[in-house]
This record gives sequence, C-alpha cells and structure tokens, in this order.
Amino acid sequence: MAFWSSTSVFTSKVPRKILFMFTLSLSVTYLFYSLMSCYNSLQFPLQETYVYQGRLVTEETTFVTLREKLYSTSQGFAEFTESERTTPVSIAKEHAEAEQRTVEWIRTQPSPTKSAAAYHTTALEREHQEFSTTDSELRVNCTSDYGEKKLPQAIIIGVKKGGTRALLEALRVHPDVRAVGNEPHFFDRNYEKGLDWYRDLMPSTLEGQITMEKTPSYFVTNHAPKRIHSMARDIKLIIVVRNPVTRAISDYTQTLSKKPDIPTFEVLAFKNRTLGLIDASWSALRIGIYALHLESWMQYFPLSQMHFVSGERLIVDPAGEMAKVQDFLGLKRIVTDKHFYFNKTKGFPCLKKPEDSSTPRCLGKSKGRTHPKIDPDVIRRLHKFYKPFNMMFYQMTGQNFEWELEEDSETHSSQD
Repeated sequence: MAFWSSTSVFTSKVPRKILFMFTLSLSVTYLFYSLMSCYNSLQFPLQETYVYQGRLVTEETTFVTLREKLYSTSQGFAEFTESERTTPVSIAKEHAEAEQRTVEWIRTQPSPTKSAAAYHTTALEREHQEFSTTDSELRVNCTSDYGEKKLPQAIIIGVKKGGTRALLEALRVHPDVRAVGNEPHFFDRNYEKGLDWYRDLMPSTLEGQITMEKTPSYFVTNHAPKRIHSMARDIKLIIVVRNPVTRAISDYTQTLSKKPDIPTFEVLAFKNRTLGLIDASWSALRIGIYALHLESWMQYFPLSQMHFVSGERLIVDPAGEMAKVQDFLGLKRIVTDKHFYFNKTKGFPCLKKPEDSSTPRCLGKSKGRTHPKIDPDVIRRLHKFYKPFNMMFYQMTGQNFEWELEEDSETHSSQD
C-alpha cells in the first residue's frame, strides 16, 4: 500500500506533458533500435549453410536405348546419334575442370561450429515464435530490395520459343515471386564462375517469397540436370513445350531476323530431301525431340518435381495454365484472367497495364513475328518425324498435348 500511495503522489506532482514526452522518447528509442537491428541483419545476414548433394551416374544412360527403340531405321537420325556420342576432348576436359572447381568450392566452405549452429537454430526458432506485432510490421517495411539473396527454388528450364518469356512475365506479377529478368545461363555457359556468382544475380527476397530464373537452353544441355541436382535436389522445374514443328519454324524465324542470308528452312531441315532424310543435328529440330531430353532429367529428378506447360494453351487460356503453375509452386492463385487481354496484332495474350502505368505490359517486337511460308510437304514430313517422339513424351509425362490434332487441321486446311 505504501508503494501505490507513493506512486500516486509522484504522478500527481509530475506534469502530464513531461510524462507524455518521456513515454514518446522511449517509443522513438525502441523504434530506432528495431530499425538498426533490421539494418544490421540485412547488411550482415547469418551465413546460410546450403546442402549440396549429388549422386554418381554411369555413362551408360538410356539415351541410346530410347533412340534405338524409336528410330533404329532412320538413317538420318542414326547418323546424328553416332556423331553426338563423340565428344571433343577439349570440351570434355573443360567440363571436368568446371565440375572439379565446384566440388572444391563446396569442400572449402567454412562449416559452422556446434555452438554457432546451435545459436543459428535457436535464433531461427526465436525469430518464428517471439516476434511481436511491431516487429512483424518493421520486417514488412524492410522492402524486397533489402531482402536476402538466395539460390532459386524453381527454374524454368525450357524450351526455347515455347513461351517461357510469357510465363515468366506473368509469374512476376505474383507478389510472392521474385525472378531474374535476364537469362543467367549459369548451368550451361557460366558454371565455372561458381555458385556465389550465380546467387549474386538473384533478386533479394523476403520470407515466403520464391526466387526464380529461366534459361530455356538448360533443357537441352546434357550436364545441366546433374549440376542443378548438385545445387538443390528438391528444386522445382518448369518446362514449357509447344508443337515441335511450330517451335522449329519459330526458332528459324528468329534466326532469320538476325541473319537474313541463311539458307531456307527446307534446305536446313533435310540432309537429303529427295530421300526424306531429316537433319536432326540441326538445333531447331533437335530441341523438339522432347522425349530425348526429358530422359536425361528423369535420371536426377522425379516427375513430381517437374511441371509441363502447354505453349498452345498458354496462348488460348493463359489464366488456366497460370492456375496450374501457381498450384505447382505452392502459391495462392493471384494471377487470374483479370490480368490478361488478347492482343490481336501480336496474336497472343498480354498483361493488362498496372494502375501506375500508362501502357500495357506486352512482350517486345521479338515476340509474335510472322512466320515465313513453309512448303506443306516439308511440314507433313516433319510431323511424321516427330510423331513417335511425341507419343513417347506423352507416355513419359502422362499428358496428351494433342499436337496430332493440329497436324490434322493443317492437312485439311491445305487440302481446302
């Protein structure tokens, strides 16, 4: 009782304005130290420990088996597979050296002591359990530009001219997705630069956000599956596929815009047109043998970690395809049909303009080019060439992309 009476006497003698100023100063001091704590954590984040896991695989893969089963009687394809098996010594040596440098980099990373690891674990638990409302608000106010750079949890690995750019731009609308705009080409061209270099390319993310990148050439790069698996064996992979014949023509159209003096599509597509010998070594055609490339990825990743997007349905029903992608990534379905409108000039959907922008977000001039007219007989021969590979791809993925229906419609239209 003496305590309470003395307290009441004290508060009665002290003017309310002084009490108010005292309380305000304490609040400002608390806010200042909270912001400083946030700043320090951003400038000097706790060192993350990444687990790099790989597995040994024999040089004998099922590539050859798949090729022999599907095209054992195709001379052109047989010649292609035989030449592909021979790898230049210099390239093999370069790849081996890159792999060795990565292994050494992983081995030389400082391992935290038991006490440091225990502190890190305790700090993380405290971070999740003891944050007050004020602390949470402060963390949100630390914008994504001040977040933490992480290795990607999902990658769009292919395919070229399938619709990967459209998919990435639509995903970037989602507030929980942070993606690199340019293609890093880390696992095919820049692997020797190391994972630190790769991580530094990534955008900063906050807790709950997904880091992504897209490089379509990964899907057809032989050593990419093993390298990605060594970085993160639980990573999610997205593959955008399109009718391989249409994709090849689109690929050629892009090259033609840069090199107008290249031979015609018909010349490049055949080793011997009279004999109907397809030149499967031409990259524009080789990329479309999806079953061949998928076989390599399935040696390292289960289908449950892969999601296949139909390039055709991405055009006619972008919201539907985006719903599936968001489900696969474990994201809330935020990108919906209200975000798209169909651009008749380009012939594909574009993103509606944001409220703070005066122009809609549509893909650049390099997208939606008019394809050159190709001899219908060449298109028919290519459809016949791809058909067994497409059937195998449908079986491997458990999805029917119905590219044969497109072939039938083209045949009927040419007859009409």
